[in-house]
Amino acid sequence: MKKAWWKESVVYQIYPRSFNDSNGDGVGDIQGIIEKLDYLKNLGVDVIWLSPVYKSPNDDNGYDISDYQAIMDEFGTMQDWENLLDEMHKREMKLIMDLVVNHSSDEHRWFQESKKSKDNPYRDYYIWRPGKEGKEPNNWESAFSGSAWDYDEATDEYYLHLFSKKQPDLNWENPKLRQEIYEMMRWWLDKGIDGFRMDVVNFISKVPDLPDAANPEGKKYVGGGEYYMNGPRIHEFLHEMNREVLSKYDVMTVGEMPGVDVEEAKKYTDPEREELQMVFQFEHMDLDSGPNGKWDLKPLKLTDLKDNITKWQTGLQGVGWNSLYLNNHDQPRIVSRFGNDKEFRVESAKMLGTFLHMLQGTPYIYQGEEIGMTNVRFDSIDDYKDIEILNMYKEKVIEGDEDPDKVMESIYVKGRDNARTPFQWNNSKHGGFTDGEPWIKLNSNYTTVNAEQAVHDEDSIYHYYRQLIQLRKTHPIIVYGDYQLILPDHDKIYAYLRNYENEKLLVVTNFSDQNVKFELPEDVSFEAEEKLIGNYDASEADTFTSFTLKPYEARVYKGK
Repeated sequence: MKKAWWKESVVYQIYPRSFNDSNGDGVGDIQGIIEKLDYLKNLGVDVIWLSPVYKSPNDDNGYDISDYQAIMDEFGTMQDWENLLDEMHKREMKLIMDLVVNHSSDEHRWFQESKKSKDNPYRDYYIWRPGKEGKEPNNWESAFSGSAWDYDEATDEYYLHLFSKKQPDLNWENPKLRQEIYEMMRWWLDKGIDGFRMDVVNFISKVPDLPDAANPEGKKYVGGGEYYMNGPRIHEFLHEMNREVLSKYDVMTVGEMPGVDVEEAKKYTDPEREELQMVFQFEHMDLDSGPNGKWDLKPLKLTDLKDNITKWQTGLQGVGWNSLYLNNHDQPRIVSRFGNDKEFRVESAKMLGTFLHMLQGTPYIYQGEEIGMTNVRFDSIDDYKDIEILNMYKEKVIEGDEDPDKVMESIYVKGRDNARTPFQWNNSKHGGFTDGEPWIKLNSNYTTVNAEQAVHDEDSIYHYYRQLIQLRKTHPIIVYGDYQLILPDHDKIYAYLRNYENEKLLVVTNFSDQNVKFELPEDVSFEAEEKLIGNYDASEADTFTSFTLKPYEARVYKGK
């Protein structure tokens, strides 16, 4: 297997609005990030992925960009951003930026021109269509509820927006638009950034005639993903992007790709095809959703998680490369989701970290994960800020007459604002995040769950994550070893082996709040030489072939 720095790295995602506020306006900013770089260096991460800091009206928290080559006023100036890059590079940390080019903001200069007239040179930078029988051009639903089309009276046509109506989709069929995007990417790379995380990049190629989606239940709007996820020209576009831009720099690339499967991911990440290095897939993030999607709650079944992770680990083995994550700015807090954030918060957070960091792939840590930040339960819908939550609540409760308590319960479990509450730095007012009034409320547990407490406690989740990161740097098997599932049918234990050259790792994790007996299957050959890490002090009586796991216990043995 070919070695690469981005395979050996650990990435830390910063959601700047909620990370650290340096000027007291209640919004995290770039100077605030600079103040905390030593904290991240101490944690041991190699790469920072910075969620968007570009100029934006902030309809979707910065994922609606009005100028790709300017910094949002709330976050600071371009000079601040250049200082941030310098300070990261001084500490030998790399910076990857968010690339959001499926859509722009409706306040972008291109769109302002595009809607002036049908013959404007920028008209074709976006996807415009005439209505059908006085209605939208098709029945697609936006990811944020309602129609994926918005009517423009001036030119009597509709434009496509797969997300908010303030996020019109760019028309990648237009070669001039593509060249503008490539030029912008080169501009950032020439400033010295180290790569891109690409937002919903597998949506950029749409089936040209934009047909209606199947609608057996006769709903007003339905998801049209089959016509824009992994579309007909997607590989051609990404190969062109690689040829014209990415191949000329030593950078890291990861594409966010809802709806991607293993076979498609192989094409995206196979180095021979010269597209991207990694994808973010979502299958494991949908395992606790019922048939009606994200807000339809169901408990995680551990065997489903095993099947899914194993499929990706073995599917990309030797062909492409996995990105490993359990948290990000769009997902609830993993310790509340697959762990136990009440009785076993510390143990289950460490167990989940062990499970993830011992897999093959590049691990991503989302801010606050390393101190075990939890989901939040705000009293009122008025305390929530996320457009997806607010639109869903309006559709289900205000317009749809659903039980508000039931809808709030699904927001508590799955809402994106769980990940967006301010970082908890210490136990002072507003958790040390700001001297002002925070843009969104803090989780009230900041007095006990915070970075200062975690850094001072040698037994904290933070120090455990430091160990996990350090192990990856010292044991090539953790990066490059292949993966083999054991005990596939066990409903509480997730255990697997890693093999590399003449070494083996045995990883055993208990996903339950009970004591569980682990027995190494007789047909598995493994002889332990040392215990690399564990989240409990193991009793001396245990052997590595047979032992009792405590609630949410994790152990990793190295051997042959």
